Amino acid sequence: MPDLLVPREKPLHIGRYGFFRLKYLKQHLRELYINLRTTCKLNEHLSEIDRQARDVVELLASQIAQAEGISEAFKAADQIAWVGAMNNILNRAEELAVKIISLVSPLYCFEKAH
Repeated sequence: MPDLLVPREKPLHIGRYGFFRLKYLKQHLRELYINLRTTCKLNEHLSEIDRQARDVVELLASQIAQAEGISEAFKAADQIAWVGAMNNILNRAEELAVKIISLVSPLYCFEKAH
């Protein structure tokens, strides 16, 4: 029986969204997970998904804040209320980003892997 070894991947920063994606791949897209792992593209993929998710959160948070009138003037007037409002907005933006990434990225990953 041959002694097969998978080459080491270069280490990349993988944040919380990358770990969410890793868990999703292992549970729901096992074939893609194995393919990315054996081609040494898993870390690159997880890092890219994490970057995209952070960008989506930032964009959504700024759009929601603008739509709800959360501004620098509001921050200057009442910092505690502003912090509470921004925390609420960030939580909603993160929930939306996780849903968007889980819906869109399987197609994105399939195209990038092949």
